[in-house]
Amino acid sequence: MLTLHAAQSPGQTRVVLLQDGIPLEYYIHRAAAPDGYGALYWARITARVPSMAGSFVALPGAEGFLPDTEGDTAGNTGDHLVVRVSRAAMGHKGPRVTARLTAAEREFAASNGSKGGGPVRLLHAGPTPLEELRAAYPEAPVEEGPLPGHLQAEIDSLAEPEIELSGGMRASFVPTPALTAIDLDSAAATGARAAKRGAQFAANRAVLPELGRQIRLRNLSGAILIDLSGLPTRKRAALGADLAAALAPDRLGPRLAGFSALGFAEILRPRLRPPLHERLLGPHAAGLAAIGRVRAEAAANPGARFHLRASPAVAAALEADEGALSALAHGMTYKLSVRSDPTLVGSAWLIETIHG
Repeated sequence: MLTLHAAQSPGQTRVVLLQDGIPLEYYIHRAAAPDGYGALYWARITARVPSMAGSFVALPGAEGFLPDTEGDTAGNTGDHLVVRVSRAAMGHKGPRVTARLTAAEREFAASNGSKGGGPVRLLHAGPTPLEELRAAYPEAPVEEGPLPGHLQAEIDSLAEPEIELSGGMRASFVPTPALTAIDLDSAAATGARAAKRGAQFAANRAVLPELGRQIRLRNLSGAILIDLSGLPTRKRAALGADLAAALAPDRLGPRLAGFSALGFAEILRPRLRPPLHERLLGPHAAGLAAIGRVRAEAAANPGARFHLRASPAVAAALEADEGALSALAHGMTYKLSVRSDPTLVGSAWLIETIHG
């Protein structure tokens, strides 16, 4: 049975898709900083780039890329048009957009002043992850409230770059700007260095369904390379059918492209929303994690009072997200003090108890 669970905390909503209680997909939505997927914009072409078979377009506070294959007409520099974000921004690259719109989107844009020129602007926000999942799985009931303890523990483990799989196998996830590498290590599973190749093959095969779930749960996207454990290069392709079957339940339709000359399994998974590891990085994510911890500490210690010391970047991110601090204030008897501390760097923060 499929269910959806939405857990709200100050400034963000965490959404989990579960099948019989087992999480399959996990997303973080932040009202003050949505990922932008599906948003509809009145944009302007800033540069045609024939060598890249596309155009750069100006969006509010960002620059997107419109492939020629995603535009109804080539367009010229300076032209305005309506676009929808088809792939969220990644790293230093802006979002990818499309001008191939539905009839409903065109009608909405026309009725909201998308004619002539004027400044670029947001016409309509994209669907939240919860809205997207409800549309994809209309039969799934939605539960709200804090995540149960066992589920919270598994969600917390997604922030770790290494996990233990069945039989002692270990998987390490290493994202780079170009791709995500996954290394499988079966040293603990097979014991001796001279373990039989049959045991190695079976150990790799046994963890592929879980590996497919982890790829989906972490929302890994783009190029994914998997280094199977302890198998000669020529033997690895024999696991292709099992790996493809492990990827098959994923609604985004990841594709096994084959095995490289070095034996890496090559997977292409569509990038729509940012992968989880990107959503967990940055001052805003750290700030929301900090005030979430403050709320938990306040609930566990009703008589105590706390304040937050944070790096300047984290403090500024929280100051900009007024909604998160307002949401936190509803559950507390005092206003949380957030102090910018230049001795803290990056995304660092500290919760301190107020005495007296």
